[in-house]
Amino acid sequence: MKLSLRSVFVSLTIGGLLWGSYSLGMATMQVREYKSGIVWPEPVVVTPGEGTAPPSDAIVLFDGKDLSKFNGGPLWEIKDGYAIAKKTALVTKDKFGSCQLHVEFATPEKVEGSGQGRGNSGIYLMNRYEIQILDSYENTTYFDGQCGSVYKQQPPLVNVCRKPGEWQSYDIIFNAPEFDSKGQVTKPAVVTVLQNGVVVQNHFELKGGTFYDRPAAYIPHGPKEPLQIQFHGNPIRFRNIWLRELKPMVGKLPASNDSK
Repeated sequence: MKLSLRSVFVSLTIGGLLWGSYSLGMATMQVREYKSGIVWPEPVVVTPGEGTAPPSDAIVLFDGKDLSKFNGGPLWEIKDGYAIAKKTALVTKDKFGSCQLHVEFATPEKVEGSGQGRGNSGIYLMNRYEIQILDSYENTTYFDGQCGSVYKQQPPLVNVCRKPGEWQSYDIIFNAPEFDSKGQVTKPAVVTVLQNGVVVQNHFELKGGTFYDRPAAYIPHGPKEPLQIQFHGNPIRFRNIWLRELKPMVGKLPASNDSK
């Protein structure tokens, strides 16, 4: 019996498809799903805020009405939903460790001074690790002291400052340092900062506390400390300040059934 080339081609094609399907099926049958075996707690449900509103689990430190969560609050001026820095720093009455912090700020619209004398303030995490606030819009200063820097430790990756008087935002993710019983650092502090939605600090490992007159260094402290908003002589405006405490997600391995 004679076979045409077309018949041979069709037969080979069908046979190849059948074999391929069979091989794929066998491979699928042999693959097993990986499972870590870790038993995880169910993640807590958090409702995101609408627009610039805080999420449902946030601790609201300033909602535009009062500064009662801070020591020094009565000395600042509250006007039209924002607070104006005056006379003293704000220091929270409560203490915090690792956290997500949101702060909105505006440097003075009327430009006065230059360098570090222009729109200067700062966010002190745990009352000692400073994220600099400065009017760095067309304002030259040392790079590890401009807006978005970890003061005296790390310049911002980019300068994303808006014009003087315009509202800006910080979203800060901070992991607190850890110390052993002798006061030695076992885990340095780490910070990520977004300014106006742009990453300016990317998981930066802090070298220690912030100082003006000496190198950064760690000084042992508790797992939670107050948050400070600096007053540096300039009438910086602040609004919509909230914080979320960050707790690690810890899973457990199931108990072993192996007999000893």
